Amino acid sequence: MKLFLTDSRTKQKTEFIPQNKEEVTMYVCGPTVYDDAHLGHGRSSIAFDLLYRTLKAFGYKVKYVKNITDVDDKILKKMKETGQTLKELTEFYIDRYNKDMKALNVLDSDISPKATENINQMADLIQDLIDKGSAYQISNGDVYFNVSTDEAYGSLSKQTQDDVQNRITNSEKKDSRDFVLWKAEENKEEVGFDSTLGRGRPGWHIECSAMVNEFLGGDEFLCDIHGGGEDLFFPHHENEATQCRCGYGKEISKYWLHNGFVKIDGEKMSKSLGNSFFLKDALKVYGGEVIRFFLMNVHYRNDFNFNEEDLLASKKRLDRLYRLKKSLYGVGTSAVNKKFKEDLLNAMGDDLNISVALSNIDNFVTSSNEKINEDSKNKGLKKEIISNINFIELLLGVGGMDSYEYFQFGIDKEEKEKIEDLIIKRSEAKKNKNFEKADKIREEISKIGVTIMDTPNGTVWEKA
Repeated sequence: MKLFLTDSRTKQKTEFIPQNKEEVTMYVCGPTVYDDAHLGHGRSSIAFDLLYRTLKAFGYKVKYVKNITDVDDKILKKMKETGQTLKELTEFYIDRYNKDMKALNVLDSDISPKATENINQMADLIQDLIDKGSAYQISNGDVYFNVSTDEAYGSLSKQTQDDVQNRITNSEKKDSRDFVLWKAEENKEEVGFDSTLGRGRPGWHIECSAMVNEFLGGDEFLCDIHGGGEDLFFPHHENEATQCRCGYGKEISKYWLHNGFVKIDGEKMSKSLGNSFFLKDALKVYGGEVIRFFLMNVHYRNDFNFNEEDLLASKKRLDRLYRLKKSLYGVGTSAVNKKFKEDLLNAMGDDLNISVALSNIDNFVTSSNEKINEDSKNKGLKKEIISNINFIELLLGVGGMDSYEYFQFGIDKEEKEKIEDLIIKRSEAKKNKNFEKADKIREEISKIGVTIMDTPNGTVWEKA
């Protein structure tokens, strides 16, 4: 079975062949921690979580690195606004980010390096670039990369010099495309780090180049796969690539993957547009698995248009899987159906073709319900169905929750205790043939926003 991925550099779908058959190396640009995670962060994390899971399902051992940018202009601005220290601010948002990712069932990366913990590695790379003539220091101590020294600059994103906007104006820059590698400390109140370059802080682009080399450092390419959001393709990833060519004499990655934007009402999600949608808010209304399922419904390379109507339709699709699982509550497991597993792997092996994978799951749910209706006492069939659901969770990160808890999302502990108490009282009333009282209790439960169902195994309930 082969795995095919679309390389952002070539725009071509190609067979994935890692440098080392024993281990795949993958680096993904993580968050800049100055605010809560939004849907865009969730979309990107889920996209590469699906890739991570797929690689492992294909039998690869994977070394996955996802960095954390914990020093940056946005972070310094937020520090001034809040009066917090760098550590206080970034640790707060790192914790919030990790909780949101856990709620979305995103697996932890193997290594999560922070920029502030790799200053020496960045300073060493910058010094190498200076020594090789690919970087230069200006009068105030800042260091810039000299783009004109790399003939291959622009080969990743296909951006030309005319496309490049001069984002940082400085009369000492040798080329309008040159970008900052190191910002010298201007005053003692600034955040700075001691290094061989003097005291200062790194530019944004240098951190990933240094950390890819530090934690992955392949012989021909520094890593097999480099990923991130489409907005990072240029200039961030272009600049990472040129730093590695000129500093390490290697291409940073063999394959490049980028996920599309999240849009709301057709616009790119952006704080400047005032339409950012925080994950923390979505997670208060819908379960993490519902949000995950919704965000992965669209192929990772396509832009994702958020609207609540589609989210609710997506939830109903996931509900069907959980209703099947709920109908088999307490059933054990056996082996996964071979064809079912192969069909899912073939779908995900085709550049993570989630549409085909989810269509296979829809068909599986429908056929499973039909087979159970035809042969309700077939224990082997039921065990295989549960095993198939477990494989869905392993590969796609959905379907692994307790089926009762899934349908009880949004009900707090105190309300759950009240509901359970009312159900017990209703059962006692029915047992005593006081059906009028039992009906009144059912109405009381209904007013809470809960639906109850009487089954051979007792009364069960879920949020309406």
